[in-house]
Amino acid sequence: MDAEKVELYSMDLTDAHWVVSSYSPYRELCVEVAELSGGAVAVRDSKNRDLPPLRFTAAEWAAFRSGVRDGEFG
Repeated sequence: MDAEKVELYSMDLTDAHWVVSSYSPYRELCVEVAELSGGAVAVRDSKNRDLPPLRFTAAEWAAFRSGVRDGEFG
């Protein structure tokens, strides 16, 4: 794991502000996203918050968002 990812996974998310998409009609069956420093994000399962959240660098998150917009996952 590179240094940037190690730093992300060492961050304390106790006070993170988690949000669910306003487009989701089933907010309890969704993922929640928290913005981290430097454009990074953490993502967790809203129905199982005991699982550790995944963490993505700003570049990883931008690539994911671009893929969604381009229809890569449909």
